[in-house]
Amino acid sequence: MAPCLRFLKAMALILTPVALAVALYNSDDFSPAPMPSEYSYGPDVSAPRHDARALERTERVGEGRLPGPEDLAYDRAGGWLYTGCSDGWVRRVTVPGGDVEDWAQTGGRPLGLVLAADGALIVANADIGLQRVTPEREVELLTDAAEGVEFKLTDGVDVAADGIIYFTDASYKYKLGNHMTDVLEMRPHGRLMSFDPATGRTAVLVRDLYFANGVTVSPDQSSLIYCETPMRWCSRYHITGDKKDTVEKFIDNLPGVPDNIRYDGEGLYWIALAGGRTTRWDLLMKYPFMRKLVYLVEKFVALPHGSKNSGAISVTLDGEPVSMYTDPGLSLTTGWLKVGEHLYYGSLKKTYLGRIDLSSKSSTEFE
Repeated sequence: MAPCLRFLKAMALILTPVALAVALYNSDDFSPAPMPSEYSYGPDVSAPRHDARALERTERVGEGRLPGPEDLAYDRAGGWLYTGCSDGWVRRVTVPGGDVEDWAQTGGRPLGLVLAADGALIVANADIGLQRVTPEREVELLTDAAEGVEFKLTDGVDVAADGIIYFTDASYKYKLGNHMTDVLEMRPHGRLMSFDPATGRTAVLVRDLYFANGVTVSPDQSSLIYCETPMRWCSRYHITGDKKDTVEKFIDNLPGVPDNIRYDGEGLYWIALAGGRTTRWDLLMKYPFMRKLVYLVEKFVALPHGSKNSGAISVTLDGEPVSMYTDPGLSLTTGWLKVGEHLYYGSLKKTYLGRIDLSSKSSTEFE
């Protein structure tokens, strides 16, 4: 017992001044908030089919040519898969060949991508704002502010059949390089917005969101689904109908933090999970004191924000889980897209797209 007591006393001597420093530290720039009362620490939702070894079935596409391919957009007519990379380039990849072409330099960090009906690519550029890239590869800025507040982290985007563009600004306070600070602070700096190309008007649809991320328009065009990453949920915003301009929960208690979301044209939404839920995550969310400690340590030491069990979950149009693809070795996968019989996925850190052949699956591959 004596060695154990000595160890505990030593730890107390080390941790007491640290705890005191954290308790006394106050900053106008960073002030972690308690989690909203509606945040759940309950059991995760589960899917009836779960492939927990997705890496074993992953083929690497464009390896070494695609630094940080965050989101994906598919041009079915041309056979191209577009993705935005960390060096500012939007690159496109032949499907199924996998050849890579430098397509357009955005001058920032392209995140969400979607093809418009006229063939233009709409880009949520984290550093710049909402952009349009013409088929001739000319890049133009559509909007970078709403209600007098500039975007700091333009993130997810989709376009409706009538041409209205829906997008998110994850944070009006923190840029992409400090996105974890936004998560640690847990204050609602995000917004869901629309942009009308016909009028040039940018409208704020929903305010006070917690790191607003991916967004997708429903196939009937009546609503859209958007994700709030640290809350582990996605919500539905009604565009038309009796519930117009109202919000309701779409899916909660996700088994990880959601990033982009895409409709596959076959009755399913695919929600990217940038990281699986962990005990460490629960503790950080539950105790603002711990988030403040992590923030203070990171001011002097770069802490790794490693994630594991990244992947995707597919859900019906009503938010019922159907299947999951995860792997302990997958980290920071941010966009999943079904193209034919293949699942393609991108990430913040890898230099390739992952591709899973769905036609080769068997019932024994699912838990």
